[in-house]
Amino acid sequence: MQGDLVVVDDVPGEFAERVIEAFHARPHDAFSFAVSGGPTAMACYQRLADDAGSQIDWWKVDVYWGDERCVPHDSPDSNYHLVREALLERVGAVNANYPMFCSEGPDPYQLRLGELGRLDVVHLGLGTDGHVASLFPGSDAVGADPGRLVVMNEDPNGVNPHPRMTLTLGGIARARLVLVTVSGEEKREALARVQADDPTCPGSLVRADRVVWIVDPAAAG
Repeated sequence: MQGDLVVVDDVPGEFAERVIEAFHARPHDAFSFAVSGGPTAMACYQRLADDAGSQIDWWKVDVYWGDERCVPHDSPDSNYHLVREALLERVGAVNANYPMFCSEGPDPYQLRLGELGRLDVVHLGLGTDGHVASLFPGSDAVGADPGRLVVMNEDPNGVNPHPRMTLTLGGIARARLVLVTVSGEEKREALARVQADDPTCPGSLVRADRVVWIVDPAAAG
């Protein structure tokens, strides 16, 4: 396993604390934060909005997306929709947010991230199949050229619906800090594969300056 494993009862609380800490340790005035999707992410963003208070100056925060489903942004399946409701509307405003638009293809997002250079924090979840972002086992995106930061992708196993746009492993590796939040007994097998460095499990391939796995006891086993 790449990085540190932290087992806590309160995954959203630990996540919020780590993001606040990273904000204060940021090397520049702006703070770039790439967000995720799923029920654990929703709980994490709600907690971050509640806990950050005056500890984060949201006018210095630029929000990016680690992946997005190719659905309308007002769809319940959209990661943008989730983040807007769980975080953006609750904190009032951020300096900028940069949703992914599948209709534009990956190149505009690739250019934007290339101009940014580094992401301060990338938040990921872990799927029951071991995927992170929308990097599914056996999919072309897992083996993307390191120079490609963003690609289109689909799940070749048919487990996860909708075509996607996603950061690649190379895009994730540009992060100063990756926080992976994992909750629930149903994630235990996938986490065990990560811990065993299973090369067929995309989660085991995550690299960055620092990677922290925030895991509850049910997932940790």
